[in-house]
This record gives sequence, C-alpha cells and structure tokens, in this order.
Amino acid sequence: MLSLKKVRTILLATAVAISLPTAAMASVNIGIGISVNTPPPVLPVYTQPMCPGAGYIWTPGYWAWGPEGYYWVPGVWVMAPAPGMLWTPGYWGWSGGAYIFHAGYWGPHIGFYGGVNYGFGYTGVGYHGGYWNGNNFYYNRTVNNINVTKVTNVYNKTVIVNNVNNHVSYNGGKGGLQARPNAQEQTAFNERRFQPTSNQVSHEQAMRNDRGQLASANHGRPQTMAMSRVGERGNMQQQRVANGVRSGQLTPHETSNIERNETHINQQVRADRQANGGHLTQPERQQVNREQNRASQQINRDTHNNERERR
Repeated sequence: MLSLKKVRTILLATAVAISLPTAAMASVNIGIGISVNTPPPVLPVYTQPMCPGAGYIWTPGYWAWGPEGYYWVPGVWVMAPAPGMLWTPGYWGWSGGAYIFHAGYWGPHIGFYGGVNYGFGYTGVGYHGGYWNGNNFYYNRTVNNINVTKVTNVYNKTVIVNNVNNHVSYNGGKGGLQARPNAQEQTAFNERRFQPTSNQVSHEQAMRNDRGQLASANHGRPQTMAMSRVGERGNMQQQRVANGVRSGQLTPHETSNIERNETHINQQVRADRQANGGHLTQPERQQVNREQNRASQQINRDTHNNERERR
C-alpha cells in the first residue's frame, strides 16, 4: 500500500511522537510531522463519553497516518498538563502538493486547527467547551457530556455552529476547507506551546496497531470512536462484544473465547498494578496494548466471519 502513495517525513525540531515529562512543561517547537498525497476520510459522527472528572479536557478524535494508511485516533478526555492549558487539535492541510499533518499542542490559548469542525466545542474556530478560572476548569454542558454529581463547575451557553453538517477533516486542496488563521490564532501560535502528554502519545500509538481503526478496514467507521479516558479500551471492547451478541454476529462459542481473553488481560493488569503501587510500568503498558490489539482483531474477525462466508 505504501508503494502506491507518496509519503515523506518532514524533520521536526522536536519529534511530535515523543512527549516531555509533564512536570517539566518545557516549551518546544511543534511543527509538521507527515505528508501524504491523499486526503484523510471525513470525520465520523460519534457520541462523546462522559467526562471522568474535574480537570479533564476533551481532545477530539482525528485521522492519523501509519504504515497501513490512515487510522482513527479516538477522541478522549485527557487531564490537562497544568491549570490554564488548553488543547489545540492537530489538522491536515494541503501544501506543496501534499496533505501535511500539523500536530496538536497545549497552550494558554486556542490556535488555528484548519477550520475543522471537530465538535464538542471545537467548532472550527476557538473552543467553546469551557474555560479556566484560576485552577478550576468550567464546563459548558451544552456541548459536553458532564455528570454534575462528579463535576460541579458547569454552565450552559448555546454554541452556534455554521458548518454543523460539514465533516471534512482537512484544510485546502480539492474539497478541503478554506479557513485561514485569524489574528487571535496567529498570536496563539507564537506563544509558548507544549507537546501532547505521554498519555496522548501512548493513546495514538495503541490505535496505530489496531486494524479496527484503519480506514482501509473500517471504511470510515472506526470500531472505537471515543473513550472516556486513555487506557479504557477494555470497556469499549466489551461494548463491541455486547453489540455483536445482540446483532447475532457473535456465536456463544465466539463470545466465550473473547470473554476469556478479556478476563486474562484484566487479571494481568490488576496483578501488575498491585506489584507496582497501583501503576503500570511502560513495558507493562506496551504489553497490555499488544494484547488489547490482538483481542480487538479477534472481535473484528468473529463479527465479520459470517459476512465473509456470504461472499
């Protein structure tokens, strides 16, 4: 597949795939990562999961590029690296005969993200999902899924979206959005900016190896579109199993095998956490991601085997 596509890596001052320790909060030069000669698919429509707690910021899903083409990185709630930090999503933009990915970043203000309507407060310009007041983040309930028993810093403000039915995921080029940075966005771009957190980096890497997220396999309908927090793939896969049982795509035998694998993964995670004071080491996280990838592939095979047999 790669041989049919013109792909080139553009060197960065600092690679976007490497995250600095949160405590350091050192600013970096964040720029362009990958360029491709075909545009990303349209944005899928999905429901935002409930915010897990105060201080979490919604980071919308996006199409990333890997060895097998575009893959979907689910939207997820992420703990802000520091009070006052807001997330500017990354976006694909047409330039120099290719679609180039401009990496997302943290900063005190929202910058330009291609005019892409990612939803949930990211209307294409700015962010209307909430604001910081000192060390507390206040959430706009009209665009966020908030449990007020867990999060009490809330308000209601109507958000008008002019491009509500436009799910184009890139700027410029044929069929792309024609937005350009305004003065405030240009100012934000020139401020100190900070890389994605380590959780965001591991989140993208985990999705990179999940075939259910590949556009070539899911035809624009990723198996996992959003998560309440990084690392909750097990819960999402349980939902996929439940959907497969209800639709008749999974037999009792297939369901039993999948449940057995998920139980093994959960037991492994609990044992690792107990051995490390409630945390997982980086090698353990990588191992869990590999096993979750295999579990996801098994669910994908089992839920589509009847379709393949019909062919």
